[in-house]
Amino acid sequence: MTKKTRKERLVWLDIMITLLALELMSYFYYGVRSLVLGGVCIVVSLISEIVCLRLMNRTFTADDLTCTSDALIIALMMPAVMDYKIASIACIFAVIAAKNIFGGRRNMIFSPAAAAYVFMLTSWGKKLLLYPEPHVKAGIFDVPDGLVSSTSYVYNTTGKIDLTDFEIFMGNFSGPAGSVSILLLIVAAVMLMLRRDISVGAFIGTIAGTAFPACIMPISNTSPVKYALVTNMVLFAAVYIISDRRIAPQKEYYAFFYGLFIAVFSYIVVLTTGKENAVVIISVLFTPVALGFRNLEKKIALAHEEVFAIKQEAALVESEASDSGDEEISAETEDNGSE
Repeated sequence: MTKKTRKERLVWLDIMITLLALELMSYFYYGVRSLVLGGVCIVVSLISEIVCLRLMNRTFTADDLTCTSDALIIALMMPAVMDYKIASIACIFAVIAAKNIFGGRRNMIFSPAAAAYVFMLTSWGKKLLLYPEPHVKAGIFDVPDGLVSSTSYVYNTTGKIDLTDFEIFMGNFSGPAGSVSILLLIVAAVMLMLRRDISVGAFIGTIAGTAFPACIMPISNTSPVKYALVTNMVLFAAVYIISDRRIAPQKEYYAFFYGLFIAVFSYIVVLTTGKENAVVIISVLFTPVALGFRNLEKKIALAHEEVFAIKQEAALVESEASDSGDEEISAETEDNGSE
């Protein structure tokens, strides 16, 4: 097993641990329905991945288990009471259309989870943006009722959040199952950055790109930066979508501007239209930016290789010339001695 392969699997494991922690917090607030939803997403994604690989005459390996982390990300971006059929279709779309059609996990151009979310938003937007109240738990097959708009929607349209800091950090407000657990997301971000599992540059760029415009163009005059970061899935997307090393530029300074651009544009969309969770949508639309940064990185790397090769060749020529000069001097010395 190569070092790169070990690293890829360890990244997947670290991300899965943090996602499972968010899933457990969702279970605390919404009951067993949330756990079953996550399980359905994982199973459907795993089956879809195996079928796709078989159709492409490829072997399923442990590296392909990354589809399960994408599945959990999808589940945590949905309401905890989302229809299982819709969740299953979203996972199938993520694996087939957003991932394997474009070449699989080695050639990903955007986050499969983000693409699946945009797909659900265009197809089942009303169901996707209505949530249960915290501590209102539903059974596995219960038909959800009493659903409400998210706190993000209320903030975007009124500029007000009637919550204490403790409730915000503990995730005691309506929204996607995994994106409201702010304290857990902060811990996950720190852990994943320290272990280099996510792009540090992209994460910092996303936070800076949200905080700076919130200071100069606030939605609300009360704690605009704090509320801009904890609403609209900004922190969740910063950790699991924008900072995904499979998507983000490899160089941290390029990744910083990649995250910065996405965050600034998504904040402008929220400010001008009130659109919920715009950061996920913009992350998919900014796919050409990520590809542009990658191509730039490749060109710079090739240029460095060419310069290094030229320097090596020049050094070799100089070394050969020096050896030739030494031989001529040695020959002249021998001739003089013989005379």
